[in-house]
Order: sequence, then structure tokens, then C-alpha cells
Amino acid sequence: MRKHFLPYAAPSIGEEEIAEVADSLRSGWISTGPKVKKFEEAFAEYTGAMHAIAVNSWTGGYHMVLRALGIEPGDEVIVPTLTFCSTANMVTHLGAKPILVDVDTNYLASAAAIERAITQRTKAIVPVHYAGQSCELDEILAVAGRYDLPVIEDAAHAAGSAYRGRMIGVHGKATIFSFYATKNMTTGEGGMITTADEDLAQRLRTLALHGMSRDAWARYTAAGSWCYEVAEPGYKYNMTDIQASLGIHQLRKLNSFIERRRTIALRFDEAFADLPEIAIPRRLPHRTHTFHIYAIRLDLDRLSIGRAKFIEGLNQRGIGASVHFIPLHRHPYYMETYGYNGVQFPVAERLFEGLVSLPAYPKMTGRDVDDVIEAVRDIVMTNRISVPIAVAS
Repeated sequence: MRKHFLPYAAPSIGEEEIAEVADSLRSGWISTGPKVKKFEEAFAEYTGAMHAIAVNSWTGGYHMVLRALGIEPGDEVIVPTLTFCSTANMVTHLGAKPILVDVDTNYLASAAAIERAITQRTKAIVPVHYAGQSCELDEILAVAGRYDLPVIEDAAHAAGSAYRGRMIGVHGKATIFSFYATKNMTTGEGGMITTADEDLAQRLRTLALHGMSRDAWARYTAAGSWCYEVAEPGYKYNMTDIQASLGIHQLRKLNSFIERRRTIALRFDEAFADLPEIAIPRRLPHRTHTFHIYAIRLDLDRLSIGRAKFIEGLNQRGIGASVHFIPLHRHPYYMETYGYNGVQFPVAERLFEGLVSLPAYPKMTGRDVDDVIEAVRDIVMTNRISVPIAVAS
């Protein structure tokens, strides 16, 4: 039994981040200023994107992208059911309808499922790079091209991931990253939008700060001007220099963070390989996996307990765990408003019943990793049931 509880996730914050935040506090620039611009430039260089727009959250950035691309009441936006609620919620905020599609056994929406869901009202496709491994983007982009639809990539899990040798952030019309506390890198709260579309980038920068033509940095420095114009009613989605102070150093550490996640994932793969009760994550071809989430799937036909008892067993052994995600079609709002039900999403239903996310993050020690392995194996060995082997007659 562990002496201290191991949380499901925890950020890795070093002295560099702390010193940078203190420098921002002393500088007087604590809202949007020079460090936001520095962070944007560094992120654009890292991903290879032409434009990077820092925002206060993934959700805020996504809301703006939908708005900027003209999503309005009566429109439809295609979203996989296995995702966090924000991916669909922001669609509803604009009066449009999220069209949920099932996922494949790799937890990703396929191009075929997306194409079947397209109607005359479809205005955008939003693939989700689940757990840090990208969708089959070439196929999805080909479908989008046939119907002249923009692809908005949900890369909340995928900072540092790549597809066919190109970093996530340069493929679709726009890509939105999350820097929430549990993500591959963090700014506490925060996010980034990348795009190659200069007009879209400029509009997003305007929308992020009330629709004004000049931000505070442009107005209040010695070279700035007090004059501004409101081009359209915008939002308050700008990132602060305090957040960017974290991001500047987290980005520099991102590759090492991902490497540690991959090392832990490989250790788990090896430790669970002999357990038929557990399906480990697959590595798909021509893409890199950041392992933002290490999601196992329990074969409940081989266990005498359900998923809830499995997680309870981990907690009793001092190990945190989670589930990613409760499919959108199972939430009351989407069931009652749009009539979604489990029959429409058989793969997501089957996957969800056994999904468990194990802790796998850079701050974990080797002993922490061993403790997770020991706890998982102990629960499985204690609760496994024999499965009859069919014998040919």
C-alpha cells in the first residue's frame, strides 16, 4: 500500500517557470503583452504553423474559430461522440447542431463515418486526436475537400504529436490546442490556435479581445496609440503574460515531457502484455503518440468486477484513475435535445464500458510507475474468471 496517494495527473512546473512568472509580475505586464507574443512565435516555430494565436482556453479558442468560420443557427458540425463536452457545447452556443458520429476501435472518428454524416447543412468537420494520437487526416481531409468543408482539429491532447512527419497544427483549416493543468504542457488554463489562413488569424486576434482593432500592448506602450475601433462584437478570450510565462518554458520542455510519457507507456505495455483481461493502446502507423492519456480497456467478460469496482480497487491501493470519456450521446442534454442513444453508437458504447485511464505523466517516479503496475496486476489477478476454451468436436 502506498504511503501517499498518486493523483491521476499532475503538472511538472520547474524553477524556470516560477522565475518567469515572477519576472512578469515585476514587469507590470501581467495581461496580454510581450510574453504572449513571444510564446505565440515559439509555438508557431515548433509546429511549423504560419500563425499561432494564444487564448485563455481551448474552449474559448474553439468558440471563436466556429464563429469566424460562419457557423450559425441551423448549421451542422460533425463531432465524434467520444470526446469532452466542449467539442459539442460550443456548437450549440452558436445555435448550430452537433452531429455525433461513432468512433472506430482506436477511439478515433473515421473518414467513412464522417462522410456518412454529411448533409446539405454540414458546415464543418471536427476530428478529435484522442489521447495524443492523430486521426487518419489524409482521408478526413480528402472527404472535406470533396464537400468543400473546413476541418477544425481538436488537438487538446496532441501538442507535440505528428502525422506523416508533419506536426499537428498544420493540416486543417485551424487547430486548437489545450494547455490545461493536466495536458502535455500547461499554462494553468490556456490554449493556442494555429492556422495557415492569414485572414482567419487576423479575425481571431480581433475577436479574442472584444473585437477591438488594437490590443493593450499596441495601445499602452510608448510606441502605441490610444485610438482603437470595435470591428465587431468579440469576446474576452486573450491569454495573459502570466500564463505565457509558464508556456514559454513548458514548450521548451515539451519534447522531454512526451519522451517520459512514452517511456511510461512502454513500461505499461510490457507489464500488461500477458493479461488478456486488458487491451493496451495501439500505436497506429505514420503518426506519433504523445500519450496524453494511457487508456486501457477492460475485458469485463473475463473479470468478476465492473469498471467502477476496478477504479475503486486502484483508489484503495493509493492510485488515481479516470475515464476518457463519457460519450456525448450518454449525457442528458444531448439525449433529450437531439434524441441520441447508445444504439446509434455501438463501438463507442462497447469501448466506454471498459475504458480506464491510468496515471502516466512526467512527474511520476519509477516507483510510482511500478506501483500502478502492481495495483493493476493485483486487481486483475484477484478478480479474473476462467474463460472456457472452445474445443473442436
